[in-house]
Amino acid sequence: MRTVRFLAGHIGPREASSPDFRRAAAWVERQFAALDYEVRRNPVLVPAGNSWGIDVPAGTTFNVVAVPAGFDRTEPHVIVGAHLDTVPQAPGAEDNASGVAVVLELARLAADNDARLPAMFVAFGGEEPRGEGDDLHHFGSTAMVDRMATNQRQAMTAMVSLDRVGVGAVVPVCSGGLEPPTVRGGLLRTADRAGIPAQACESQTSDHWSFDKAGLPAARVGGTSYAEYHSAADLPSVVHQAQLSRVGRLMWEWLSA
Repeated sequence: MRTVRFLAGHIGPREASSPDFRRAAAWVERQFAALDYEVRRNPVLVPAGNSWGIDVPAGTTFNVVAVPAGFDRTEPHVIVGAHLDTVPQAPGAEDNASGVAVVLELARLAADNDARLPAMFVAFGGEEPRGEGDDLHHFGSTAMVDRMATNQRQAMTAMVSLDRVGVGAVVPVCSGGLEPPTVRGGLLRTADRAGIPAQACESQTSDHWSFDKAGLPAARVGGTSYAEYHSAADLPSVVHQAQLSRVGRLMWEWLSA
């Protein structure tokens, strides 16, 4: 909740090419670095367009990527990410400071404990749409997939996007619908073993979709509908601590099992 309050309450709206997005990215970078991760910003160009009714300029956004020391992208690993940007009018507590908050907590746990496989943690830039259609959405994750070498794609065993994970009492676990839902199935089995209420779904509106389209195993966690979506009312009070806890428990059980 500290992360949610800082990103949505202190910084506020974080359109992908804006100075406030850069402030948020710098803050997330410092959180990863404090956990002794190797951190870098990968620049991503975004076009001018219209984001949820508001004109936005062309510019540069960033993926903030954190890996443990000695991480080898050509060896088996997982990617866990959440988009850091918002639509221009929204403080983005649920969409998506909630996802970033869980990513940072998972990074903390992974730094102190053994995980099943090494994990790369990512705060994606440019997830929110800049116009109609698939080509004007998910810029940061699309750029990451495009830049992955063949041996890196082969080594990535799963990608999970945490997107809108702080509302509701049941955890949505979604596949994109192109690739076999192997990652979704593993997450749902983990939820069942841990006694965490979860529900299967299909979604193409988060960063997992960029991976699914490229034939890579991926899933989305989160996505419960809520009234404040993409509005100025998406404030920290929207986010429920109990749901963040469910998602965090599910994801850590999955990473460490």
